[in-house]
Amino acid sequence: MTNKQSESPRPILRTLLLAAALGGTVGLAGVYGIAGLKRNGTAADASDCAQTLQIARKIAPFAHGEVAAVVPAEKPKKLPDLTFRDASGKPVKLSDFQGRTVLVNLWATWCVPCRKEMPALDRLMGDLGGQDFAVVAINIDTRDPEKPKKFLAEIGTQKLAYYEDASGSVFQDLKRAGRAPGLPTSILVDGKGCEIGHIAGPAEWASDDAIKLVKAALGK
Repeated sequence: MTNKQSESPRPILRTLLLAAALGGTVGLAGVYGIAGLKRNGTAADASDCAQTLQIARKIAPFAHGEVAAVVPAEKPKKLPDLTFRDASGKPVKLSDFQGRTVLVNLWATWCVPCRKEMPALDRLMGDLGGQDFAVVAINIDTRDPEKPKKFLAEIGTQKLAYYEDASGSVFQDLKRAGRAPGLPTSILVDGKGCEIGHIAGPAEWASDDAIKLVKAALGK
């Protein structure tokens, strides 16, 4: 083999190495770009929800007794703009409640703890519901749309508005946000849509403990 033949692969090798290096640089830039977007999203949440942290700290001393399982948010984030329907089938969004503190509750008729806490949620809405607070209980039954309505009529709810999401998208949205491990799930949200606190499981929402906690969130 001549010297010319032995040296001929070297320019090709250098070209391949240069291409690999450039590809690695582009790859790193892509990863950095994704990380940057994630950081920017977190920063936006922190900016939008800065005042929510103060509210979360206010409710912390009241998370005991009947609402001991409520977890105040340590780093409040904005919830997805949940979409569901009212009793007439009209689309409703969480953002429609902008300016009001909202207790979002997910429930189903096949969930025994959910059924047990419905009367308490109805009383909480009766006691504190108004221009600055609402209980938004969203039913996620997927089969008979009349069954949850009949159930609420049977137990005599009077103050709770009926909301439903037979598609299950609300549950999935909250699950992806780490806030729907099962049913029932309740999330206390401020007027900007930022999480104040959450609870996985039922609570006695008509109790003095619950009313004091919600009043603390309302600054009362």
